[in-house]
Amino acid sequence: MRISVILCTYNRSQSLAKALTSVAASQLPQSVEWEVLVVDNNSNDHTREVVEDFCQRYPGYFRYLFEPLPGKSHALNAGIQQAHADILAFMDDDVTVEPTWLQNLTAPLTNGEWTGTGGRILPEQNISLPRWLPRDVSYAAGPLVCFDRGLQAESLAEPPFGTNMAFQKKMFEKYGGFRTDLGLRPGSELRGEDTEFGRRLLDAGERLRYEPSAVVYHSVQPHRIQKKYILDWWFDKARADIRTFGFRPGTRWFAGPIPLYLFRKLAVWTLRWMVAVEPARRFYCKLNVWTAAGGVLECYRQSRDAKLAREKCGIST
Repeated sequence: MRISVILCTYNRSQSLAKALTSVAASQLPQSVEWEVLVVDNNSNDHTREVVEDFCQRYPGYFRYLFEPLPGKSHALNAGIQQAHADILAFMDDDVTVEPTWLQNLTAPLTNGEWTGTGGRILPEQNISLPRWLPRDVSYAAGPLVCFDRGLQAESLAEPPFGTNMAFQKKMFEKYGGFRTDLGLRPGSELRGEDTEFGRRLLDAGERLRYEPSAVVYHSVQPHRIQKKYILDWWFDKARADIRTFGFRPGTRWFAGPIPLYLFRKLAVWTLRWMVAVEPARRFYCKLNVWTAAGGVLECYRQSRDAKLAREKCGIST
């Protein structure tokens, strides 16, 4: 069996070295061939030197690839094309992995029962959550990049997160790569390229497994527990969801290009935000206002871009 770990990075040479040190300690059977393919997406720090140092220290286990086209999805797709393996695992440059991570994450993909896996993503350090942050997992886990569905292995009904997932390479050959209109890139904070791909597989009937023994520890920087970061994260997630999934099923009523349910959500949650007193409840209402506003903006932008495209085609003909 051959495994390629694809790690895309941009200007994080310090945390990258820590991530590579952890994966270098991976424990796998001698019969398994594995490598870490680091895709440098236009870094201007010491990224290349860091990777080349690992290539020298661990010959045959690390490779460096430069992808000049900016955007994480471009880097991911470049890594997929250059990977020399049947199974592709993914990790980020701001995590550390347990020595058994790679073996536990990829072992279920060898017998044909599963086409993809996702493991647990835990915070690297104990986090003291502010009292204004709702304790509901779905609202805390997203911006903190946590994914923990317990200690029981099971079939996944939701896509895993990109910093701890693996797929048979043939899944990319069958369903295509990561969408380049999603994923971080200069001028855009839209994420979701990882979960969109996982959702694509689930919708096609492919089986994904949750593997709790494959553990990744994610660094939680202080700015991630600030109100502005969390609000911006959910605003952009709402935009990505509209781009990925479109409108709510059964949507019939619009004001221009924008479905009325988004305006209703915006009005209802604004009112609730104004009258809420308890800090967590107040911030929860504010989050819903921001997600509704993100959806409204994305609908408007899609309509505007489509109009400009039509006008351009009309001019060219």
